[in-house]
Amino acid sequence: MAYLRPTGAMATLNSLFGKLARKSTLAVRGRRSGEWRTVPVNVLDLDGARYLVAPRGETEWVRNLRAAGGGEIRRRRTREAFTATEVSVAERLAIIAAYRDKWDREVKKLFEQLPDPADHPVFRLAPAPES
Repeated sequence: MAYLRPTGAMATLNSLFGKLARKSTLAVRGRRSGEWRTVPVNVLDLDGARYLVAPRGETEWVRNLRAAGGGEIRRRRTREAFTATEVSVAERLAIIAAYRDKWDREVKKLFEQLPDPADHPVFRLAPAPES
């Protein structure tokens, strides 16, 4: 699978955005360590469903989310536990189009470098069952 590694500057900006709570943060357990891993994300609300799109392709958070089956969306002091289901490539086109409509200034170059929707994992989020 394709993957675009972030530059050092982008990694620094992601860390800063996460600390300033400007973006939602995905928290997911590492598939080997079991430790919480976090990364800033754009959560897409579309037709009553919520989605995570991986503009950089097959990232570590994608692999961890597949293994864990869910995680948390964190924003400021709130935490929303969720389960995740990967969306088929055929379903991704409309979701990616909506994602790009909303955040294209931020992700345009990534989608130009990886134009195939199959290179961008997409997950549908659902509230986690209460324990």
